[in-house]
Amino acid sequence: MIREYISLIIQTFPYLLSGSITTIGLVCGALGLGFVLGLPMAIGQVYGNKFISGFISLYVWFFRGLPELVLLFLFYFGLFTTLHLNLSAFHAAILVLGLRSAAYQSQIFRGSLNSIGEGQMLAALSLGMKKYNAVYDIILPQALRISIPGWSNEYAILLKDSATAYAIGVMEILTRASFVATRTYQPLPVYFLTGVIFIVLTYGGVKLLAMLEKRLKTPGFGEER
Repeated sequence: MIREYISLIIQTFPYLLSGSITTIGLVCGALGLGFVLGLPMAIGQVYGNKFISGFISLYVWFFRGLPELVLLFLFYFGLFTTLHLNLSAFHAAILVLGLRSAAYQSQIFRGSLNSIGEGQMLAALSLGMKKYNAVYDIILPQALRISIPGWSNEYAILLKDSATAYAIGVMEILTRASFVATRTYQPLPVYFLTGVIFIVLTYGGVKLLAMLEKRLKTPGFGEER
């Protein structure tokens, strides 16, 4: 039995590994979209007027309040079909995962922006800088450094959430694992290997982001005295 499992793992590994490329593509695309949308939303919540802040809060409430799978079905089988948007399952998954990640990333960046002392903004304004320039040149570079640990956590969460794309037919790791398991009638070794791949991708990505955090860390900044 053990030999059969080992043999199946060896045979299945290249097939599942190719699925990991799709999974990484999903995660990178969604993480990037979440960053592009989430950062301006965070700035809008912290420095925008009540209308902008309220609209962003509603967006965050909606995407954080619904399960990932419900959002995938709602958009892919509902909204996209109604609007006659001919998106592939892969691109639809990136869009939905990215929109949801934007809601979470906006709160990561929002917390980082709020952690910067108000004195820095007041000092910049007193020197004649415009509010936009003060945010972009002074506040934002510090906030982005502070956000890296939270962003690393979002990567790990998003990687695990990407498995829900299985439900709309994206050929990622779990979809391929299910395909093999149903044809070999040996789910244990197949899903065990799937778990190992996810663990490697999770901690490998977190480690890279930790290295980035260390590289970008400003000496003396944020250290307790």
